[in-house]
Amino acid sequence: MAKTASFGVMHLATAFGVSYALTGDVAIAGAITFVEPAVNTVMHYFHDKHWDRIAQYLPGGRRPVDGSANADELNPA
Repeated sequence: MAKTASFGVMHLATAFGVSYALTGDVAIAGAITFVEPAVNTVMHYFHDKHWDRIAQYLPGGRRPVDGSANADELNPA
């Protein structure tokens, strides 16, 4: 959990630094810093849903929805 938390802090600091460097505005950089991860989280959800739908057509078969096992365990050849 500590590694995840430290990565989250690093991500926010990077987002703020890049946003501030590009805009020169603390308020805009702050807004981008917190809006981007929220949007990214929502996009990740939809990406996973789409990936689960198309993965059945990829070599190796269907990817499990919960990620608990690999496709070969679920669909032995």
